[in-house]
Order: sequence, then structure tokens, then C-alpha cells
Amino acid sequence: MKYTENMSKKLNELLEKNYDAEKGYKKAAEIVDNTKLKQFFESQAQHRYDFGHELKSEIRNFGETPDKGGSTTGDMHRTWMDIKSTFTSNDEEAILEEVQKGEKKAVEEYDEIISDTTLPPTTKSILTKQRESVKTALQSAKNFEVVVS
Repeated sequence: MKYTENMSKKLNELLEKNYDAEKGYKKAAEIVDNTKLKQFFESQAQHRYDFGHELKSEIRNFGETPDKGGSTTGDMHRTWMDIKSTFTSNDEEAILEEVQKGEKKAVEEYDEIISDTTLPPTTKSILTKQRESVKTALQSAKNFEVVVS
């Protein structure tokens, strides 16, 4: 079985967005002072790194070639995080707001792909697990925002 061309494209876009999220979380971890927040960002960066490897493996299993690097679409961090303006201010609350925006968008993207009826069960299982992890990260970011505000 192979993915449709459209599904392959969507999965590679999701892979790129996970690369972008990993970079965003790493950048956030570098600049925050709060130790627990730093650990949260580092943990999420690792999750996104792992997601990328799971997606690459799954894409290969269905005879497709996974993309290699970060997003090539001009909106790399605009969809996930507006790093330049938010991170230069070192405002933990603003960073958490950007994380929440990015994670909400990620959940929507996962939902869209998961709802495709042509998605193989193994891929659906991986994406569902990853989406639930993103939802947990979103809730954690909301919880942190309450603490740092």
C-alpha cells in the first residue's frame, strides 16, 4: 500500500512543522529563566524530535520519501511561533501564548489528517498518539501561563 500523493504531501508538511516546533521549543528553552518552564520546553523539543522520527519511518514504510529539514514554506514559525518578536522580549507569558497558538494549530492539522478515510491504521495510530501529546502540551502551556502571569 502507498499513500496518495496528497496524503504524502500532508504528512511531509506535518513532519516539517514538527521540525519547526522542535526548533521553537529549543529556542524558548534557551531564553527563559524559569527552571520548570525550561524543562517543559526541553521536554517538548525532545517529543517533537521523536515525532519527526516516527513520521519519517512511517512515511518510508509506505514507499515515500520524507522531507529532510525544517519548513520550506515561508511561514515556518509564523504558524508555530513568532520567535523574533516574542523571544527578543524574553516575556515568558508571551512565549507561552505563542506556544498555545502553535499547538492549537498543530491539533487542527493533526485532526485534518486523521479524519482522512484513506489513512492507513498504523499511520492513524501514530498521529492520534502524537495529537494527544500535543493536546497535553497545550494544556501544560496554559497551566504555566497562569503560574508566570
